[in-house]
Amino acid sequence: MKRKLLVLTLSALAVTTSATASAAEIYKYVDEEGHVLYVDRPTGEAGGERLDVIYSRTDSAAVNAQVKQRQEYTTAREEARTETANRRDADKQARAEVEARAAKCQEHRARLESYLQSRRLFRENETGEREYLDETQTLEARQKVEEQITENCS
Repeated sequence: MKRKLLVLTLSALAVTTSATASAAEIYKYVDEEGHVLYVDRPTGEAGGERLDVIYSRTDSAAVNAQVKQRQEYTTAREEARTETANRRDADKQARAEVEARAAKCQEHRARLESYLQSRRLFRENETGEREYLDETQTLEARQKVEEQITENCS
């Protein structure tokens, strides 16, 4: 009984091994122009060299799994790069907005300071002449600038 089991096991092993790995005869020749040629049969020309090639069958399921894994990795890497680029762009835009608000804040504070230092405020009309503001208009202009400061400097 043990002998039959041993024979059966060895037979199964031999079949499995012969199916996965096999040897083939490959011949290598160099022609008159110096090109190297590989063929599967002897050509009878001088200078032919027999090469023993051992190969095993490719497991298509394993190859498909590797391809899928590489595709997933590549997709994940591209998504990460895109996300990083989007984050950088958002950071740049946020910094630009902060800088613009800071510049407006400084501009409005300078304008308020000039309004507070000036005795009289004026506007230029379409012809380029000065029109002086009365007290109510001056207060309105100051309040407007203070509102802009509140809006841009907070």
